Amino acid sequence: MKYNKPTLIIMAAGLGSRYGGSKQVDKMTDAGEIILDFSLYDAMLAGFNRVIFIIREEHREVFKELVDERAGKHMQIEYAYQRLADIPKGYEVPAGRQKPWGTSHAVLAARHLIDGPFVVINADDYYGPGAFASLYDYLSNHADGEKYAFCMAGYKLENTVTENGHVARGVCELTETGYLKQVTERTKIEKRPEGISFTEDDGKSWTKLPQGTVVSMNFWGFTANMMKELEAGLPEFLDKALAENPLKGEYLLPHTVDKLIKAGKVDVKVLTSPDKWCGVTYQEDKEDVKNTLEALKDKGLYPEKLWK
Repeated sequence: MKYNKPTLIIMAAGLGSRYGGSKQVDKMTDAGEIILDFSLYDAMLAGFNRVIFIIREEHREVFKELVDERAGKHMQIEYAYQRLADIPKGYEVPAGRQKPWGTSHAVLAARHLIDGPFVVINADDYYGPGAFASLYDYLSNHADGEKYAFCMAGYKLENTVTENGHVARGVCELTETGYLKQVTERTKIEKRPEGISFTEDDGKSWTKLPQGTVVSMNFWGFTANMMKELEAGLPEFLDKALAENPLKGEYLLPHTVDKLIKAGKVDVKVLTSPDKWCGVTYQEDKEDVKNTLEALKDKGLYPEKLWK
């Protein structure tokens, strides 16, 4: 059945290695909600009513309890599984590889469930309500023409960092008309005395990023053609990763989007959000996230209990 309204895909198969556990399902409020509950609630209010979770098979029962019995009473919930062995014929998983193949590969796990526009987010980030409404509206009113009509939520860098260590962000360069010119994945960005900076040599040197720099938080809006592009690009990624970094190489969404921009195949509208991100990259982040979410409830931005 063709599904023309935007579908929400939530990537929840990550290992949470820096956090030290399955942060996607860690309770964050007095009412027992997880960060994901807030994203689902915001998405529902924006118009999304179909959600596909990308998870590992061993987490199915956990998600059934946390999602199906709560948000699942208000939204259509489906599951797809990210499997290491889900790679083209002729390729093999390297001995010792445990890490998932990355965000582009995660999204591909839902390829048989998608035939219309879709939005992709992380399960362990709080994004705020604005971006859900903006991306839903954009995808509902734009279709592919000579180029693919993609979009992304852009956040101010200073609204997306933690006090407790480094984060990975896609640093964006925009055109004068608000389209994505290029996105560069910076895997180690952190607050420093001189300002927010990134390192590419494990801290031997740092490059400062200006305040107001727009970054990607893996909050993307795609048309169905993105699945075709992700599938087509997987062999090239595997050839490179298996030769250079077989145990940890990752097929990442920002890299895929950047390649499509450089090939002239896509226009990516950047829909900037004033909302402040919060998330649990590290265990030390948990208390800050809990306080932030409870404060949003106290202000009346969310009900005391999200799902009734």
